[in-house]
Amino acid sequence: MPRKKALIIGINYAGSNHELNGCWNDALNVRDFLVNERGFSPDPSDMVVMTDERKNQGTPFYPTTHNMMAAFQWLSSYNRPGDIVWLSYSGHGGQVRDPDGDRESGFDDTICPVDFERSGQINSDTLHRSIVSPMHPQARLTILFDCCHSGSACELPFVFRPDAQGNVNMVDTVKKGMGLVRAAQGLLEGGFSMNKINDAKMLLGGATDFFNSLRYKGGSSSKVDRDGLAEEKFEEHWETEGKDVWMFSGCRDDQTSADATIAGNATGAMSWAFLRTMREDPNQSYANVLQNTRKVLLNKYSQIPQLSCGGHYDLDQPIVV
Repeated sequence: MPRKKALIIGINYAGSNHELNGCWNDALNVRDFLVNERGFSPDPSDMVVMTDERKNQGTPFYPTTHNMMAAFQWLSSYNRPGDIVWLSYSGHGGQVRDPDGDRESGFDDTICPVDFERSGQINSDTLHRSIVSPMHPQARLTILFDCCHSGSACELPFVFRPDAQGNVNMVDTVKKGMGLVRAAQGLLEGGFSMNKINDAKMLLGGATDFFNSLRYKGGSSSKVDRDGLAEEKFEEHWETEGKDVWMFSGCRDDQTSADATIAGNATGAMSWAFLRTMREDPNQSYANVLQNTRKVLLNKYSQIPQLSCGGHYDLDQPIVV
């Protein structure tokens, strides 16, 4: 029989200068949704829940870099045809500069383990190689990332984004070039607009003071520039892998994702919107889920959710979770 397997991560960075409020609740809400409504087993051999609650300190369930990398290996290993696999992450997301010119924004997305100030962020290339590449091609992995700058966090080659009217458009992320670099150059040359100013601020890491403070502390091959952003060199050929991976992310690469309070409870806006959408109609297509999640967020939040895929798949097929 096909197996259902899940890794759920929620990090509040409790007691730090970067504390969030809703990520533990996101993890709990996702767990309840998967167990009570999608037939997942809560047995630790089938479902791993990682949070930085005090009770998890010193255990494999505390989301340090080391423990998260081990959990990614567990999730992506020993999968068989027909298996249904889930990964969700709620926490901080950041960016490091990409020198290769193959990212739309000029940056690689990252996620931040609880010990990121000591051990560094986990960049998008590492996430892809650790999670997506080892997956069995006939096992389906669904990813939900509720964090800032998450649009390309796993470097899936085909990205779909809904507009305000619900139309879903594909964004070509395979060797697209650095559009925002050109915008910044236009600003420097005097042909500026408010959009270009915002693009230039993002390009220079100026979205918030928090993201300016993020530093990648990886291996000796990392080179840090004057902005404090590390350069990671890699070559992408993800479009040839054809892995059955579907990722819902809370925002575009250049956006932040809201840590919200909804109905009196702290939660990530994307996690709340996605779960609400799935509960309203469990049998929607991937395109419908993306459109309806966008609709839920539209009136209160500026972030635009995205759907990324390991191949150029039919978005009208029913979602499998």
